[in-house]
Amino acid sequence: MDLVSTATAADEARRNARVAVLPVGSFEQHGQPLPLVTDTVIACVIAERISAAYDLFLLPPITVFCSHEHEGLPGLPGTVSISATTLISIVGDIRASLARSGVTGLVLVNAHGGNYVLSNVVQEANGRSRSVVLFPGRDDWAVAREHAEAATKQP
Repeated sequence: MDLVSTATAADEARRNARVAVLPVGSFEQHGQPLPLVTDTVIACVIAERISAAYDLFLLPPITVFCSHEHEGLPGLPGTVSISATTLISIVGDIRASLARSGVTGLVLVNAHGGNYVLSNVVQEANGRSRSVVLFPGRDDWAVAREHAEAATKQP
């Protein structure tokens, strides 16, 4: 599986999708053995499968997001983060660009738990009509933690 779509304009014209899938990851430390793009890879795999299952427009991943909780940890360099304001702007710009092309729905596939603001982005976007979906949702994260038998400080 490719992490970035190789679709052409002709492919997308044939697909004529009205919904796009946007993988959202992070660029942060995950301890010594895992790559900084771990969350992005996970988001890409999930997004690709959703896109393939429903024949949706797969967007390239956004790899740098809100990872402030990982910055400056001793012995674990490499995290790069942006502000929640920037994240909101990026998603808003992508939505506006898609709408100009006739793509009115957006699935955000979030693989980084620190991207809390995405819930607010979805809530605001869906004020008039449901056009943006966030996956996984809060309940999905809780189930995943339970199945992994993971203990976290976060609810």
